[in-house]
Amino acid sequence: MKLTVVGCSGSYAGPESAASCYLLQVTDERSRPWNIVLDLGSGAFGALQRFVEPVELDAVALTHLHADHVADVSGLDVYRRYHPMYSGRCLRAPLLVLGPAETPQRFAALCGERPVPDPEPAFALAAWNVGEPVRIGPVTITPYKAWHPIEAYCLRIEGPSEAEPGRNVILAFSGDTALCDGLIEAASGADLLLCEAAFVTGRDDAIEGLHLTGSQAGAAATRAGARRLALTHIPAWNTPGVALAEARQSYAGEACEVTVGQQFVL
Repeated sequence: MKLTVVGCSGSYAGPESAASCYLLQVTDERSRPWNIVLDLGSGAFGALQRFVEPVELDAVALTHLHADHVADVSGLDVYRRYHPMYSGRCLRAPLLVLGPAETPQRFAALCGERPVPDPEPAFALAAWNVGEPVRIGPVTITPYKAWHPIEAYCLRIEGPSEAEPGRNVILAFSGDTALCDGLIEAASGADLLLCEAAFVTGRDDAIEGLHLTGSQAGAAATRAGARRLALTHIPAWNTPGVALAEARQSYAGEACEVTVGQQFVL
């Protein structure tokens, strides 16, 4: 299992990074590669093409429907429908997209209304059910309820290790959330917790139910027993290193603030 940071800027695309987007790549026992995108926020589709051809995607998993996590599905829709190499026909079969219950309405707003039924759908949309695993090739993704102003999920992703063949590994992705039980459940025993840390202690303390501080992200990793912590979704207006310094006060394990292009091999 390999995770590549495509975009990691929090709440909006920053000058150095697109908004949230991560490419998960796993090879199954038949040596078939699988490519799964976790979120596709504003500015991310262009950056994604540096790491994978969009035609090679197997699924998109959306934690929630805020623009900084979903806006660039409009570019993916155009690519799949109108790339001239494919004579105007939709690429392959419809691409699996997993997300909240209102994903069809959000896609219609972003991509434009389509006939119902759509004779050439670009996407096959499916809704998450809390605690219900979804199998995609050699990977299992289980959603847990996050604490955010809209329907949102923390994801627990299990699949074969690339670093240690023969072993299964666990990647947990917080999406956007305040500290909650769903985050701890998703991250329990994780080999890597990819966790948002948008807030700063002392600056954002009065805001509840939205984001984590670095200290809270570290506390979540400690409570969950996560082996590594990667902090992400840090807005461009935050001072670099503040989230990591906070996290190290509540988490003793290996930790970092992610950067664009950074890869984690699990």
